[in-house]
Amino acid sequence: MQPDVQAPPRETLAPTRRYDLDWLRIIAIVILLFYHTGMIYVSWGWHIKSSAHSEPMEEVMRWLHRWRMPLLFFISGAGTFFALQRRSYGAYAGERFRRLFIPLVFGMFVIVPPQIYIEWLFRQRFSGSYTDFYPQVFGFQPYEDGGTGGAFSWHHLWFIAYLFLYSVVSIPFFRWLKTEGGQRFTDWVGRLIARPGGALWGVVPLLLNDLALGGLFPDETHALIDDWAYFMKNLLLFWGGFILISRRAFWQTVANDRHIFGVATLICTVILYTARAYVGEQTLEESALLRTLFSFNSLGLTWFSVLATVAYGYRYLNTNHPVLPHLTEAVYPFYILHQTVIVLIGYWALQTTLGVYDGFLVISFASLLVSVGLYWFLIRPFRITRLLFGLK
Repeated sequence: MQPDVQAPPRETLAPTRRYDLDWLRIIAIVILLFYHTGMIYVSWGWHIKSSAHSEPMEEVMRWLHRWRMPLLFFISGAGTFFALQRRSYGAYAGERFRRLFIPLVFGMFVIVPPQIYIEWLFRQRFSGSYTDFYPQVFGFQPYEDGGTGGAFSWHHLWFIAYLFLYSVVSIPFFRWLKTEGGQRFTDWVGRLIARPGGALWGVVPLLLNDLALGGLFPDETHALIDDWAYFMKNLLLFWGGFILISRRAFWQTVANDRHIFGVATLICTVILYTARAYVGEQTLEESALLRTLFSFNSLGLTWFSVLATVAYGYRYLNTNHPVLPHLTEAVYPFYILHQTVIVLIGYWALQTTLGVYDGFLVISFASLLVSVGLYWFLIRPFRITRLLFGLK
C-alpha cells in the first residue's frame, strides 16, 4: 500500500511576483485582438461580417474560445492573491472599484457606443451621423445580438464587469481561506495535486456546474442575468487561480506535471475535432447524452489547457525584462480599446476589395498599431485618461 501523499508545508511569507503570469496575460490579450478580427470572417454572428468565411480560421478559433478567456480569469484570480498580500480587504475593494468599475462605466458610455453605431450602419438600421445616434445610449435600452434592441451595452467589456463582481463577491471566500478551516481545505488541495497529474481533478467543479446549470442556461450570453452557467464557470476558474497560486510549493508541483497537462489537452483536442468531423454538429445537438459528453470534453480542454499554459509559462516565462512593466501597464487599456478599433477599421476594410486573409491581416495589424498609438499618446501621459482606463 502506498503511503498517503503529504501536503506541502504551509508558508508564512508571501510569494514573490510571478512574471510569467504577466507575460501570459499580455500574450492572451494580443491573441484576443486577432480572435476578434477573425470574428468578421467566420460563420458565427458578430457586429460586422464579411460575406466570405474561412473554415480553417473558424476551426482554430473553436479551440481558442475554450482557452483564451478562461486563462484570463485564472490569471486574474492569481493576481488577486498577490494583491491581497499588500492591502486590506477594504483597500482591495476600493482598488477594484477604481480599476474595474470606473473603466466599465466610462467604456459603456464612450468606448462601446461607436461599435453599436457602426453595426447599425452596417445592418442599415441607421443612416444618420454619430451625433444623431449617440443620444439613444441614454435611453438605457439594452442592446441585443444582431444589432437589435437599444444602444446600451458593455459588449466586450463584459469581462471587466464579471471580474469586478467576482472580486467583490469572493471577499468572504478569500477571508475563509485564511481561517483554520480554509487552510485545512488548502492542505487537502495540496495533497490532491501532489499526486501525479492531481491538478487534473480540478475539472470536477466545472463538470458539476455544467450539470447543475448548463441545462438551465445553455447559452453563453455575457449578459449576467441569463448567463449563470458561464458566470459560475469563470468564477470557479478565478478561485482556482487564487488557490493554486497561494502557496509557492504548488507552483513547482504544477510545473512538474506540465507534460501530463499537455497530453490531456492534446487528447481533449483530438476528441473535439474528431467528434465534429465524424459525429457531426447536428447529431451532437440532437442527442442529450452526446451533447453532455461533448460539453464535458470542452470543459476538460479548458481546464487542462489552462493548467498546461500556466505550468509551461512558469517553466519558461518567469523572468523579468525592462519592457515588461510597460507592457503590463499598457495591456489593460489596450483590451478596453481594441474591439472598438477593430470594428471601425473593419467597417472600412469590408468596403474594399480585400479578401478573407489579406483583410484579416490588414485589420489585425492596423488595429494593433492604432490601439498602441491611442494608449501611448492619449492615455498614458494624462492623469484623467489614466483614471478612466484603470491605470494607477
